[in-house]
Amino acid sequence: MEFIDYYKLLELDRSATQADIKKAYRKLARKYHPDLNPNDKEAQARFQQINEAHEVLSDPEKRKKYDQYGKDWEHAEQYEQARQQQQRAGRAGGYGGGFGGGGGQQYTYSGNFDDDTFSDFFEQMFGGRARAQGSRRGHHFKGQDFNAELQLNLKDVYTTHQQTLTVNGKNIRLTIPAGVENGQTIKIKGHGGPGVQGGPKGDLYITFKIINHTGFKREKENLYKSQEIDMYTAVLGGEITVNTFTGKVKLKVKPGTQPGTRVKLKGKGFPKYKKENQYGDLYITYEVSVPENLSPKEKELFKELQKLRK
Repeated sequence: MEFIDYYKLLELDRSATQADIKKAYRKLARKYHPDLNPNDKEAQARFQQINEAHEVLSDPEKRKKYDQYGKDWEHAEQYEQARQQQQRAGRAGGYGGGFGGGGGQQYTYSGNFDDDTFSDFFEQMFGGRARAQGSRRGHHFKGQDFNAELQLNLKDVYTTHQQTLTVNGKNIRLTIPAGVENGQTIKIKGHGGPGVQGGPKGDLYITFKIINHTGFKREKENLYKSQEIDMYTAVLGGEITVNTFTGKVKLKVKPGTQPGTRVKLKGKGFPKYKKENQYGDLYITYEVSVPENLSPKEKELFKELQKLRK
C-alpha cells in the first residue's frame, strides 16, 4: 500500500497544533464530503483519507507513534521489540543475528541500524509472513472509524426528529434526540469502514454544529432573553406579552421594577437531553426604555414629579 503523508494530506506542517488540525480537517471534509460530490469516487476516496488522517493526528498517542515510525506506526510495539531483539543479537555477535521463523525460515538483517533501512526490513518481516500467520491465527481488525459533521438550527433540536444522512453512498436514518448541544458527538456503531480479515466494521462519529438564529441565548437546558419595557410599566407595574421558544405568554411586571431585573419562567427553557418531558427554565431580563423627545407638557409633568419626589 502506498504511504500517505497525513500532514501533507491535511495541508499542514509537522508543528501543527491540535487547533490547526481541527480547522484543516473541517475545511477539507466539507470540500470533499460525498453529499457535495455525488458520484465522484475520487472525492469520496479523498474524504476517507482525510478522515483517516484526522483520526490519527488528532489523537496525541497515535500522532506520537506516527511521527516516530511513519508508515509503520500501527506496528510500533512490534517495531520496537524487533529493534531491541536485533540490538541484543548485534551485541552478542555482530549484526548477523536473525529472527527465528516457522518451517526453518529465518530473516536476517545486516548493516547500519537506521530507521529507513530498518523500516524496509520490518516490512519484510512483519508485512508478509507475519500477516499471513496472523490471518491463520484468527487475528481480526476493526474497520476505520468515520467522522462527520451535521449542521442543524437550534429550532431543529427542540424536538426529537429523524434525518437521513448519506455516508459513503449509503443512506443512514438517524434519530436525533431533543436537546443535543453544539459540539456534541454521538457514535453510530457499525457504520464505519469494513473490517480487515473478517473483523468488525468501524463506527461513525457525528459531531453536531448548532446554529442559533433565534433571539434566545442557550446554556445547556436554560434559555435567556432580554425584554424591553417602557418606563411607565416599570414604575407603575402592568402586564406585558413576551415570546418564549414555543409561543407568546403574558407576564405581570411588578411596580418599581428596576433595569436589569431578571425573572424566571419555569419549564419554558430547552428540553433536557434524553430526559423525556423535562425542560429547563427561561430567564427574562428587563431593559427599561426612557422616553425621548419629550413635549413641553411632558417635561412640565416630569418636573412636577421631581418636586414631589424631593
